[in-house]
Amino acid sequence: MAVASFVSSFDRFVVSPILVLVATTFGVSVGQAVAIASGYYLAYGLSQPLWGALSDRFGRVRLMQGALVGAGIAGLVSAAAPNLVTLVVVRVVAGAFFGAIVPTSLTYVGDTVSTAHRQRALSDLMAAMAVGTALAAAAAGITGQLAGWRVVFAVPAVVALVSAWGLRTLAEPPRAANGGIGAAFRAALSNRWVLVVGVLVFVEGGLVLGVLTLLAPALQAQGVDAARAGLAAAAYGVAVLLSSQVLKALTRRLPRWALMGIGGSALTLGYATATLRVSVPTIIGIVVMLGVTWAFLHTSLQTWATSIVPEARGTVVACFAASLFIGSSVAAVVAGPAADHDEWHTLFTACAATAAVLTVACVLTYRAYAAREAAPRAADVTTDV
Repeated sequence: MAVASFVSSFDRFVVSPILVLVATTFGVSVGQAVAIASGYYLAYGLSQPLWGALSDRFGRVRLMQGALVGAGIAGLVSAAAPNLVTLVVVRVVAGAFFGAIVPTSLTYVGDTVSTAHRQRALSDLMAAMAVGTALAAAAAGITGQLAGWRVVFAVPAVVALVSAWGLRTLAEPPRAANGGIGAAFRAALSNRWVLVVGVLVFVEGGLVLGVLTLLAPALQAQGVDAARAGLAAAAYGVAVLLSSQVLKALTRRLPRWALMGIGGSALTLGYATATLRVSVPTIIGIVVMLGVTWAFLHTSLQTWATSIVPEARGTVVACFAASLFIGSSVAAVVAGPAADHDEWHTLFTACAATAAVLTVACVLTYRAYAAREAAPRAADVTTDV
């Protein structure tokens, strides 16, 4: 499962360092080439509710095996795409299939690990994904420059097919009966806290994953080659990996809202610093802060999502992931013109302001949720006494 999550993250992050190479191959602008990223993220996000409901109905492991096979085939076709339109279409298909992997693996953790230890377990899984992210950003830039961008799409496709075979011996966890797909969606979408978390992660997805796609092109616009731009973007995975270990030590000492505050503050600081100048050090600074945000803020939101409606956990987590990647897709499209016109200062200023608002919103809403959940437990204790 760790390998499957690794390759899903790897495939999702290989595109940023090779956008300029793809644009050059097909004679289009970077803004047009961004469609292979935004289309992927949109399909990744929109497919989530379906995958979640299907995993609640048919099982986590079986679903991941089928999705990995589909993703592997789409990845191989991506490597042979003759034009941009074809590449966009097959990347959309790949995104839809790879979209099943991470949320289903997170749901698997929710099924098998108690609430008290769940954020630490999710942090370990995030670390495996972070390795995929770091290697993707670094390897994509170097491989794309030396061997061509087509190889970059072929490698994760092969690993996905091997992973599908490797999952054959993994046991299915027990699942709560939820009355079918329709009942799971009703249980998830009728809960207002599911909707609140969905809005928060939509904004977070835009600020973290959507803008992250454009950071390597930002460096390339300043004359930095694809290999060095990819290595700079790889700092994200390294930051997630290291931050996740720090997070594990802090989960027992700090309340979840404080962890959210740390992650959101890092996000705000990263973009605020980058408004000064676009350079290798400032872009690396953003990337590192995004990694801290992912470890602290995102895993906190993720843990929150796994706890809201246990009987429809797969559907809730899938809706959560849908909001995340739809947000990232929308942000990539909205920010695309800034990449074409080299308006990085305006983009990063808007991101810093939005990140500050998001941080406050996350802290306040989670504290309200925690207080509401604690009230019935306190009442039960009083009654028992």
